[in-house]
Amino acid sequence: MDPIAKTLAVLIVEDEALLAMDLEAMVTDCGHRVIGEAASFDEVEALTIDAPDLVFLDMHLAKGSSGLDVAALIRERWTSAVIVFVTANPMKIPSDFAGAHGVIPKPFSRNGLMSAIRYLQQGMTAPPPSIPRPISFVPAPIIEARWSESEMT
Repeated sequence: MDPIAKTLAVLIVEDEALLAMDLEAMVTDCGHRVIGEAASFDEVEALTIDAPDLVFLDMHLAKGSSGLDVAALIRERWTSAVIVFVTANPMKIPSDFAGAHGVIPKPFSRNGLMSAIRYLQQGMTAPPPSIPRPISFVPAPIIEARWSESEMT
């Protein structure tokens, strides 16, 4: 099987129900499967799912919880998960991106998110991605450097 064609297991952590449903539809339209949804730190902590390949994570979550705290929990619990913040507040992300691969700023278009998913999928399975980086995705500096190094070798 072509490694780039691998179906990704995706976790969505978003407290706006309509946006979570839209994200789920876009993920499945790209041929991937949503293995869990959560709206707060407590809900992520309570999940009993296998490790996700990709996590879409909002910064401001229900019950006053923070995407930064959830990112730390995910990195501890599912070490191989690729985290991507999806937020209207990208400036609130620390310079190290809290270990995330990047951010998709809100608002985003359907095409923008789906292009970002394809780009990330390639970067995860056969780095660096062979398609141009979509403007809808801002990579963390460490990921951008790693993928740039891979292009040179």
